[in-house]
Amino acid sequence: MLKFKELIVTTSLICLQYNTVILQCHALVLQHRNFGFQSIREHGKMYSFLQASRRSGAMARKRKKTVNKSSSKNSSAAGSQKTVHASPKVFHGQGNIYSLPAIYDLAFGYRNYEEEVNFLLSAHEDLLSEAETLNPVSKERKYDILELAAGPARHSLTAMAMNQVHSCTALDMSEDMMNYSEGLADNELVNVQESGKRENFKYICGDMRSFSSGNGNLVPKSSMDSVWILLGSMQHLLTNDDVISCFQSVSNCLKKEGTVIIELPHPREVFTMGECTRNSWEVPLEDESGNDFGNLKIMWGDDDDAFDPIKQIRDFSVSFNLDMDTNNAQNMQDFHNLEQSVPMRVFTMQEIDALGRICGLIPRKTYGALSQDVNINNEEEAFRLVCVLQKT
Repeated sequence: MLKFKELIVTTSLICLQYNTVILQCHALVLQHRNFGFQSIREHGKMYSFLQASRRSGAMARKRKKTVNKSSSKNSSAAGSQKTVHASPKVFHGQGNIYSLPAIYDLAFGYRNYEEEVNFLLSAHEDLLSEAETLNPVSKERKYDILELAAGPARHSLTAMAMNQVHSCTALDMSEDMMNYSEGLADNELVNVQESGKRENFKYICGDMRSFSSGNGNLVPKSSMDSVWILLGSMQHLLTNDDVISCFQSVSNCLKKEGTVIIELPHPREVFTMGECTRNSWEVPLEDESGNDFGNLKIMWGDDDDAFDPIKQIRDFSVSFNLDMDTNNAQNMQDFHNLEQSVPMRVFTMQEIDALGRICGLIPRKTYGALSQDVNINNEEEAFRLVCVLQKT
């Protein structure tokens, strides 16, 4: 088994200012061995990955007035080398994109996890009652966090390094994601100054609809301070029954005054589904010498995706495509480009309000991004719907 080296991934995010985010990624997946990935090497050389510098659509850091429907890479570094486009391997149904945890981690690694976790913790603390806030015992209490549909669980892993967090539990249906995230925790939490951090992070393979209910008790009752459902993961709950089952499990596992924080596409998008637009970006690939050798191209939604206005479900076209120069492509035969259709529901705030109240979760605050500075009604800055609900 190849040794795993820590790779530095640098990203330039499109926002009001261009911020550089450093994040760690172990390697791009080729085959799922040990904890979920195998390093990419060419004759012993480990490659590093540069984050996407061009982004568009709902996943962008800032809402853009015009959607970039095609993303072309600056070819100056590539010279005259021919680029190879591998034939995609097409899948239908869920469970395939999510079985490539390292690629998924790389594709969505442009997020500033530290800033977002600070927001999540602050949003929770803002809703604690005055009596709870003034209680000396409460000031010393550290939070127990649950992240649903967690994927690589980057938010949970980031939170574990923070002083106000006692434990994080990640839950996802993908065993590949679980194994990959456990490997990340083994590497990243062992050096955290406060002892016991690795032991206080755990990953559960389970269904977000029934993890703390009569159908399952993977998470004990009244054990969590806050539950996070991020990156639009709630969109996989296609029916009201699915949402209610999830919210009931959330309510069961929350402590008194506990919160659930949900991140979804902005409701503005719900009313423009008649004109589905492409949401795509690139991750440039660079070797250790700084030479460009290709791109990982990600698409999450295309122009002609089918949308059912009755069920509010869009069949998102999702693809991970690796474009490499001829020499490197010869060493990448084990990697298959992927295309998949992923049905996802779009939500309005009124729906979240009603479905939450059914389960004793009352909407308290909304934001237009994972930032307290972005108002949900700000047409320029608001690009997400972030709902904070609290257990009554």
